[in-house]
Amino acid sequence: MRPSPRQTLTAPIRRSRFLWVAIFLCVWVAAIGMRLTWLQVVRHGEFVERAKNQQQRGFEVAPRRGVLYDRNLRELAMTVLVDSVYAVPSEVGPNKAADAAMLAKVVHTDLLDHFTTQDQIEARMNASRNFSWVARKLDADTAERVKELNLKGIYLQKEFKRFYPDGGLAAHVLGYVGTDDDGLGGLERQFDEELHGTPGQMKTAVDAKHHVMGSLAISEPMPGENLVLTIDANIQYMAERALDAQVKKVGASHGTVVVQDPRTGNILALAVSPRFNPNDSRHVDADSLTNLAVSDVYEPGSTFKLVTYSAAIDGAGVQPTDIVDCQGGAFTYEGRTLHDDKSDMGMGRVTVQKALEKSSDVGAAKMALKLGNEKFYEYIKAYGFGERTGIELPSETRGLLRPARKWEPTSILSLAIGQEVGVTPVQLVTMVSTIANGGVYMPPHVLLESTDAMKGDVRLKAQPFHPSYQLPEKLPEGSHRVIKELTAAKMRAMMQGIVVEGTGKAAQLNGYSSGGKTGTANKIDPATHTYSHTKLVASFAGFAPVSAPAVSIAVVIDTPTIGSFYGAAVSAPVFHDVAQQVLEYLGVPHDQPLKTQQQMLEARNDTEVDDTPGQQVGDLNAMFDEVNSLPADDPLRQPATAAAMAQNVQADAVNDAAARAAHAKEPSGLSGLPDKVMQAFHANGNTTSVMPDASTASTAKVEAPNIRPPVAAQNGGVVVDAGKRVAVPEFKGDGLRTVVQDSARLGLRVQTLGSGLAREQAPAAGTMVPLGTEVVVRFAR
Repeated sequence: MRPSPRQTLTAPIRRSRFLWVAIFLCVWVAAIGMRLTWLQVVRHGEFVERAKNQQQRGFEVAPRRGVLYDRNLRELAMTVLVDSVYAVPSEVGPNKAADAAMLAKVVHTDLLDHFTTQDQIEARMNASRNFSWVARKLDADTAERVKELNLKGIYLQKEFKRFYPDGGLAAHVLGYVGTDDDGLGGLERQFDEELHGTPGQMKTAVDAKHHVMGSLAISEPMPGENLVLTIDANIQYMAERALDAQVKKVGASHGTVVVQDPRTGNILALAVSPRFNPNDSRHVDADSLTNLAVSDVYEPGSTFKLVTYSAAIDGAGVQPTDIVDCQGGAFTYEGRTLHDDKSDMGMGRVTVQKALEKSSDVGAAKMALKLGNEKFYEYIKAYGFGERTGIELPSETRGLLRPARKWEPTSILSLAIGQEVGVTPVQLVTMVSTIANGGVYMPPHVLLESTDAMKGDVRLKAQPFHPSYQLPEKLPEGSHRVIKELTAAKMRAMMQGIVVEGTGKAAQLNGYSSGGKTGTANKIDPATHTYSHTKLVASFAGFAPVSAPAVSIAVVIDTPTIGSFYGAAVSAPVFHDVAQQVLEYLGVPHDQPLKTQQQMLEARNDTEVDDTPGQQVGDLNAMFDEVNSLPADDPLRQPATAAAMAQNVQADAVNDAAARAAHAKEPSGLSGLPDKVMQAFHANGNTTSVMPDASTASTAKVEAPNIRPPVAAQNGGVVVDAGKRVAVPEFKGDGLRTVVQDSARLGLRVQTLGSGLAREQAPAAGTMVPLGTEVVVRFAR
């Protein structure tokens, strides 16, 4: 029996099906291979970069701000590391209110600091999940107390803080900075870009849960430039101490002292009283922030007669021994009568030197008439009046001086005695230095050099001041001869006579000769636009020693209210105190015999006060009209309006909307924070306050006040409606257009820094300030 055939266990494979399956597999393998090639070869670099971005975060590391040194390399402004406190609200949990209360008890030490109140801390915690500031830049004791609380989700972070070791010393020269170390005044503002430095870059590795695993510096931050100033801290201290004592003694509103090297123009001291402490700018009175030495003007009065007499000697051939007829103290010209001070009424024919020693207004007027309008005006301009000096300080005014073509027929009489002209103390001391150094105008400076070298570096050397007795071989830019050397020598001898025999006896020194000129100018009554008979500006400008002047000094004291009001009795003693100390400090050899204390007291008590004008003949309306001819950025101008700033607003308005959504730049010390914290920080806009305090916020629109024409300020400057005060509005978070419009409505001037949204302002919101006050607002994206 034949066996049956074996059954096939699988179905026969059809060739067509096999072929299609093979083709599919080949295509699939090819597609996978191509995709892998595309991802791993062609786009390899892209995915490597994306991986880095996911695993690493780049942060900007703020640089250390440059140091401000005096000429002897004494630190006047430096940067230190301090602790700031921040919270990660998601880690704090439901205890935000309790934690905010405990933190506020520790960090809220200032009633004016609305940022650290319990409500504000809690509000910021509720407004963000991953990051909120608690307090910025705390002192060591407060930071230690925060650590001791040991609260979950509360951390400390190092930040840079500006520190001024000597407190208010030279505060108006140095200026101050905001919370984010941006310069808001003085040299800090003028050289903010140079001082700020270049930020560095840091890479931080994080895991999937955003835990920091390590950091790598890509580029180190470059510190800002260091500035070496012409200021000598010791001389600055002497000037401030003498000025403060006299301002308090005579009950003055404020005062200014400027000490200058007459042969280089370098400012050795610039003191303004009252001062402020830049370490605590939050509590500063807005009125004390203005640098009166460069930003405000006053009528110089009799000190301006130095210009009149030197111009007459140099340009009209007048000699100190010539005779001038003072006509009994009354002189009529073009229908206007000019009177001398009552004590000089009856003075007739005297020498030119005697007329200057007695500060005769009639004698000065006749000197000016010998020159004529155009020639007199040229000498005034050559001395630097009516122009900015170029000193390295912000908000310098050029002063008030009308061109000769705009003078009234009797304006020459007013200008001869220091009326119808507005000058700054820096302009005044530079004029005196021109006479002291032999007749060459040397522009004033407060900056010696800018360097990247730190103290201790062999490249950085102290430059102590040693009096020189000749001008530099190469004169600086802007210097020029004003009067002949012989004229300057004659003027120095005449100015010595003022101190020995005339109105400046209180400026006599012990062991040193001195020369100078007193001045007493009536202030302007804002209500009547006339000269006040009770409010005066007392001044003295001079140099010492006469034979070889080492220093020039100008003293201006505004509105003394106790005792004598005259420059001879108020300002000349300050010159004496400062000059005596400075010359002895510098080791200048005596050129006169030393006197006993009794002899000095007798000489100083024999003080004449006939340096005030017998009649005020200045054309005030014409001088105030000159305000409108000043540059747009001159601090004496009327408040800026939205129309005047239209071109800036047009450009910045576009940026305002973008700035609200743009990421803010990381502040210093945040390079090690987790990614989720940094994202929350960006969302908060890198601001010092996420939610402004309701008690200080100002959103109501204020109707435009009735702004009157410019008048003289009580501090000697020209402002709008000095008698009325307004509250500074809250600008934080506003765009440039809003800030400008609100400022214009209130009659305030505004100085803008940066672009984007308003982040900081000075003076603080709510401060009561006179109309015309300049508010500095810093903008950032």
